[in-house]
Parts: sequence; structure tokens; C-alpha cells
Amino acid sequence: MALADPAQTAPPQSRVKILWPIGLGLLLFLMGLWALHHLLASIDVHQVIAQIKATPWPTLGAALGATSLGYLALVGYDFWALHYLGKQLPLRTVALGGFLGYAFGNTVGISVISGGAVRYRIYSAAGLNAFEVAALSSYIALAMGLGLTMVGVLALSVHPAALAGVISAPEPVIRIGALAATALILGGAFYLSYTGRALRIRNREIAMPAPRILVGQLAVALFDSTMAAGALWILMPAGTPPFASFVAIYAAASMVGILSHVPGGVGVFETVVIAALPAGVPLGEAAAGLLAFRMIYFLLPFVIAFVVVSLNEARLAGGWATRVFGEISEPMRPVISGIEGIAPRIAGVAVLGLGFWMVIVALMPVLGRQGGEPGLITAVLAEGGTQLGALAGVLLIVLSHGLVRRVRLAYWLVLAGLVLGVISVLAADLDIDNAVVLSLAAVVLLPFRGAFHRRVALTEGGYGPLWFAVILGMVASAAVFFFLAYAAHPYSNALWLDFTASSPTPRALRAGLLISALLLGFLLWLTLRPMRRFALSPDPEQDASVAEILAAQDVPQGWFALTGDKCVMFSPDRSAFLMYAQRGGMRVVLGDPVGPPETARQLAWEFHERAVSEGLTPVFYEVSTKNLPLWIEMGYALHKIGEEAVVDLQKFSLTGSKFKTMRAEQNRALREGFTLEIASPPHAPELIATLRDVSDAWLAGQKGREKGFSIGRFDPRYLNHCEIALIRRDGEILGFANLLGGLEARRFAIDLMRYRPEAADGVMQFLFIGLIEALRDRGATELSLGLAPLAGLPDRASARLTSRLGNLIYRHGGSFYNFEGLRRFKQKFRPEWRPHYVALPPGTSPYLALTEITLLISGGARNLLTKD
Repeated sequence: MALADPAQTAPPQSRVKILWPIGLGLLLFLMGLWALHHLLASIDVHQVIAQIKATPWPTLGAALGATSLGYLALVGYDFWALHYLGKQLPLRTVALGGFLGYAFGNTVGISVISGGAVRYRIYSAAGLNAFEVAALSSYIALAMGLGLTMVGVLALSVHPAALAGVISAPEPVIRIGALAATALILGGAFYLSYTGRALRIRNREIAMPAPRILVGQLAVALFDSTMAAGALWILMPAGTPPFASFVAIYAAASMVGILSHVPGGVGVFETVVIAALPAGVPLGEAAAGLLAFRMIYFLLPFVIAFVVVSLNEARLAGGWATRVFGEISEPMRPVISGIEGIAPRIAGVAVLGLGFWMVIVALMPVLGRQGGEPGLITAVLAEGGTQLGALAGVLLIVLSHGLVRRVRLAYWLVLAGLVLGVISVLAADLDIDNAVVLSLAAVVLLPFRGAFHRRVALTEGGYGPLWFAVILGMVASAAVFFFLAYAAHPYSNALWLDFTASSPTPRALRAGLLISALLLGFLLWLTLRPMRRFALSPDPEQDASVAEILAAQDVPQGWFALTGDKCVMFSPDRSAFLMYAQRGGMRVVLGDPVGPPETARQLAWEFHERAVSEGLTPVFYEVSTKNLPLWIEMGYALHKIGEEAVVDLQKFSLTGSKFKTMRAEQNRALREGFTLEIASPPHAPELIATLRDVSDAWLAGQKGREKGFSIGRFDPRYLNHCEIALIRRDGEILGFANLLGGLEARRFAIDLMRYRPEAADGVMQFLFIGLIEALRDRGATELSLGLAPLAGLPDRASARLTSRLGNLIYRHGGSFYNFEGLRRFKQKFRPEWRPHYVALPPGTSPYLALTEITLLISGGARNLLTKD
């Protein structure tokens, strides 16, 4: 369940692709609720709950046993998937990744905390790369779908009457169709496996694993589906079809639930199962069995997995957990640490569920009341506890979003909300069971304290369509439950004024009104609140603050914040900043945030959320590998855009045969009177005027006007922040370049490089060599020669289309820009090539983003197609 919704950040075309599954899933969920309401309209909720409580322990034990075996089989999917990829991992790692992936993925069912997200954290820490984890997750999804379909049609071929209530066709027709489908699935799978051929569906290819792996995978699928169906069948009442028939019902309901895009198939799965049951099965007992199955097969593994993650968090931190459970072994430490990044999302989902449960508790009739006539104090406590529980439930639902965003204040308020919930359930009905559950939840959350480090507003950013859909689904579920629970109580206006402790219906009505009012008020406030706009800072000390941060961080790229064509956003303590510009619906940051690592991370999150809250797409352009974990944590996709040439000044030397030609050219330039001078700021107006003449002469030979954003422009205000390297001959300035980096810096970069057209031959090479030698003598360590766009992009058939297209432009795009020649020139200095990327939110088209960034740099389409 994605609480921080990426759909808001997508352009209109991609946004439709993201929103339609959300809308379809919500529609199917509401339709399932409506169908359940009509199917179960005759049941008594009191009896359903009593039926669950009265379930015999042997029955519960058998269901738990089947569930345990089913989850053991689920881990087998990961085992065989790794064999398919030719990878071997320790069995403990596979067991942990498989169990946590299914425990969280089965319950939640959406990508923010799906099995794929959990597996990525675990298996990437164990040595698999992102592509291998993606392939593993795709294999598992395909294997589960194939296995579930095979089991369903096979069971249907044996018992064609299993879906008589759903499929209106003669039994012989159903049996023949099921047998044909079984033969097609098995025959096709083994044919592809033995021949090594791939099944092509549109532009996708599906290749079967080797026969040995395929047999093992089918055995796992058969066992998994059988155990899951068995766990539900054990809990169902008398009159349920025989187990072999029930397997077909379970498989059909599971497939419909998966295809519905509803998290966990809630409502849709139950509707199909109930509709397929014979008419004589008691609906109330069937509903009790389905509810118990949800708790045992879905909720209980989620709780166990949550506790496992919590205990491991505590063991990583040391203290009592290490003393009690021992230290984590060194081989497993990276794997356990890998889960840490998804812990806030797990906590957010758990708290969201607890909030919803508190809402249901506030709407529930009182089932277990002590004997005797309740008095005034009991009535006051019951009323106050119910309303307090409703308030706590809404508070937890709202705060769960802050947990996903790692907000520190949300974490502490959630703990306060859980304490409030404990007080409410004890006051309302001395409900010890729920008090224990809420208390244990607070205890389990304690080890996660370090994961919530962000000090930002609770309500800023991230409330997208999916979050609203989740809230709407919860409200609809609570409403259905309320009407089912109080169907036997005729409505009367007098109920609103009944405050006796023996009348739960009036309290539930008032609690429902409070819940509705709180949620509606919050949603309206989110919708109507004024937007917080970005603007260029009017602070006259902005440049000084930027320079102070750059002096502490020594990041040459950060000097582009002084060009005057970008906005600057500071952290609250002004120890970090990022620079950005806006074009169309995109807000583009140049480079990595500059500042202390943790402050820079928080600043990136705040920028993301503020852009999203204004309906804009946040983009981070020309980022390095320094913050790769941050972009993964934020869910961004990275697209390589080129490589930066960085010269190690302390190792560079013109000696050796490789530099023979360059050494000769340098000596020739020195004989002709070329000299290098580095002028410190501020610069005399006369020097700026001379440099302007050089710049204008250089621009006259180019097509289009000055560029910007990721490139400096000739501006005296900007140049007066920088040292300027001057190339002279007989006192005349032939060319210049401004340096990015302070006087005491160790890392430098070159920005503007301009020269008189008549002196073009050899000027830039002399400039580079002269700067390398001069900065090395000053004790500097690095000099960046700038980015080589589109360099280093893979050209493999399996590479992204953007990479292959970029590689094609790099090799054959000389009519527009000499990409290959630029890289070849910089390669003469034997630099280290460092990759740079553009980081894009989910659903953002890289083609659209790079087009907008190109137009932003060039200053418009008219200046785009230039060769300079």
C-alpha cells in the first residue's frame, strides 16, 4: 500500500497509466463490499464474532499447521528462482527474504512494501544487483500465477461442479475445457523448457527454466496452493464442498483477487468464495471462517514478520536484545541491515491497520459486559472511551503517512496515539485483549526510533490519489461493518441522545459521526490548503551562505548556485542547500544536495514533497553515485546521462610515451609565448571588459545564444565569485576559463572556456595542462574537465531503450553536437570517468524529462540544435 503516492509526480500521459489501476482497484473493492453487504445482509455480526471465538483449538491448530507448511512452500519459489538465475545464497538468507517478502507482500499487495521491495533490500545486500532482483521477482510472480492457474484448472477438471454457482455451463463442458487448459499449460511449459524456446507475447518474451527447475517449481506451486486452500477449508463450516472441489474455488477466488489490483484481494476474494458455496452453507459461519482465515494466513505472518524486523533492529542497535538473542552473525549483518531502509514503510502500514482497527472497535457493539446494572460512572467511561478510541483511530490513520515519510514527530505522536488507544479501550469496556495488542504494538515500534529522523511538517507533501483511495476504502469498509452490525436496530433520532452505558448503538453512532467529521475535515484541509510556492530568495546574504557551505563541503558543482539563473533552497539550519529551476510541470535540481550527508538527505526529501504538494514533478539532474541509497529509498529511477572526466592532479604527469605528442605541443606553445595566469576575485572592471570581448567573439562563432542552468554564463556578478585562468600571449588575453572551487579548495572544476577564434589552435589544451600543473602545485587533488554527455551508455540489446538511443546519438549525432569528439579530447588527459545520472520519480517519462532539461539548458527550442 503506497502511502506516499508517486502518481502526483508523473506527467499527464504517465499519470493516467498510474491512476487507472488505482481507480479500477478501488472500484472493484467497493463493488466487492457491496456484493458482500447483500450476501451477508442476513447475518448477525455478534454471532460471527462469537463463532470465531468459539472455534475449537484443534481446528485452529490444523489451520496454523497448514499455514506454516504453506509459507515454507512459498520460500521454495525463491529457492528455485535463484537456481533459475544461476545464483547461490545461504539458506538463511533465502528463508528470510522469502518469508518476509510473502508475509508483507501477501497482506499489503502493493509495490511500496511488496515482496519485490523487501527482496530487493535483502538480496541486494547479499550480493545480487538490481536487475537480478527484478528478474527474480518477475520469475516468482510468473511462477505463482502459472502454478495457481494450473492447480485451479486441474481441480476443476476433477470436480467441474465446484464453480457451479459462478460458471453457468454443463459439467462435461467445464471438465473438457479444464482438461484442455491443463494439457495446454503443462504441455506448453515442458515444450518450451526442453526446447529452450521463448514464448513471445507482443514485445515480451517468456522463457521456461530447465526441466529440473520446472518440475521443482510445479511441485512447490501444487503444495503451496494445496496448503493455503487447506487452511481455509479447515475453518469453513459443515456443508462446504469436498477439499478437492474447494481447491478450485480457492484458486479461482485467488486469481480474481490478484487481477482486481485490490490489496490482498480483500472483499473480492471473499465475494467469489461465498458465491461459489452451496446454498445450504450457513453464511454467518462461512463469514467467520473467512475472517479467521484472513487473520491466520495473512495477518498473523505479517505480525510475526514485523516482530522479526523489530527484534533485528534492536539487535543491530545492541543492548538488551543482543544480550537476550545474541549478536547477528557477520554473514547475516549486511542482510539484516538491508531491511532497515524499508522499516518505516512497514511501520506505517502496521499503524494504518491499527488505526483502522481502532475505528472498528469504536463502532463495535459491546459483547462482553459484566453483570449488574451499569451506573453513571460506567456510562461516562463508556461514552468517553468510545469517543477517545475513535479519535485515536483517526490519529493513527493520519500519522501512518508521516511514518512512511520517516518524520520524527509522527513517530512520537504514534506512540502517544497508541497509549491513548489503550486508555480508550480500557475505559470503554475494560477490553484487556485490545489493550494488550496496542501495548505490544508500541513496544515493537520502539526499536525503529532511529529510522524516523526527518524534522519536517507532518502534513507537507505526498498525499496523492492512492492515499485518498485507501482512506475511501477504509471509510466504505467501516460503513458496511456498521450497517451489518446494527441491522437489527431500527434507526431513531432519539438514539443520538441516549447516553446510557447499556446502549452501544447510540455510542457507535456518535463515534461514527466523530470519525467521519475528523477524516472529512482533514481531507478538506488537504484539498483546500494554500500552496507553498518556491521563489528566488530575496535574502541579500544568500550568496554568502552558499559560499560558506561550499567552503565546508568542497563541492565544485555547488558553485553553479551562484550563477543567478536558479533558485536556492536551504535546510532549516542553513548548513545545506540545493539549486533548482522550473520548466513546465517539472522542478529540476542540478546535482546532489550540498551539505552534511544527513541534512542533505532531509533537504532532498523536503524538496520532493514540496514539489509534489504543488502538483509538479521533482527531478534531480546530473547526480553522482554518492547518494544512490537515497534515490532508491525515494523510489526514483536512475538513467545514465554521461560521464564526468576527473583528473587526479597528484598522479598526472606528461612523462612517458603516451603523452609524447601532448608534451611536444605544450613545449611549442611555451616557445610561442603562451602563459597561464590565475586571477583571484574580485576582478577589476577593466579585466571583466576584456573578457567580455573574448566571450563575445567566441559566441559570434556559435549558433544560438548563451546556455544556462548546468553551464555558467558570462555575468560579472557570477565571475566575481570565481578564480579565472587567463591564457596570454605577449600580454594579450587569448582565452579564459573560470574555476569552480574556493581559494583553499582541494577539488576544482572548469566552467566557462572561451577564446578568440583566431587563437583556437591549442589554447584549450594549453589551458588544461597549465591548470593541472598550477593547481597541483597548490596542493589540490582533483580537477574536473566537465561532463561528456551520453558517454559510457550501454549498447546491449538488454539495456534500457533510453541507454541504447543515447548510445546511438553519441556515435552518430555529430550533426547536432560532437559528443564523441568531446570525450576523445578529454580522454587525452587520462582522467577517471565517473558516471552521472538523472533521477526520476516513478512513472516519469525519461524522454519527456530529458527534453525539458535540454530546453532548460539551451534556453528554448530555437537554441537547441546547435553545434558548439
